Amino acid sequence: MTAPTFVPPPPQGPGVQPPFPAPPVEGKGRRIGMGLGIGAGVLVLVCGGGAAALVGLLSSASGALQEQAQAAVGDYLSALKAGNYADAYDSLCDRAKRDETQAEFRTRISAEEPIVQWTLGDLELTYQISVPVRATFAGGDVEELTALLDQDTTTGQFEVCELAE
Repeated sequence: MTAPTFVPPPPQGPGVQPPFPAPPVEGKGRRIGMGLGIGAGVLVLVCGGGAAALVGLLSSASGALQEQAQAAVGDYLSALKAGNYADAYDSLCDRAKRDETQAEFRTRISAEEPIVQWTLGDLELTYQISVPVRATFAGGDVEELTALLDQDTTTGQFEVCELAE
């Protein structure tokens, strides 16, 4: 005869206590909800702060570009008004200097009616960087011109390329 082998007893029926304490179930949904709410609040604060910083950065950069463009056009027009054609020529962009020598520039500008007063508009950043100019000429005529600009590749400063009608 063979020795009897051990057979485990059948599992206990319903209502039996487990040999370890069960995790608490009450308040579990509330803790998850609070955790998600706090996480969402932190996310909103971080993203909102980032968005506010981005808006501030863009508005200050826009203001700086506006200021630089108006200064470049104003300096160019002031040099022309004062008859300082060398300074006006020096403030031209590289493309304009390639198209016209300083002597040709002086001859062309001195033959035109001088601008005695101007009002500059807001910088326009389209396919061509430009600033609208309301120019008053020595004879009293008023024209709407556009100062076409380019940026110097080494300094990044705006330079006038031409005054177009």
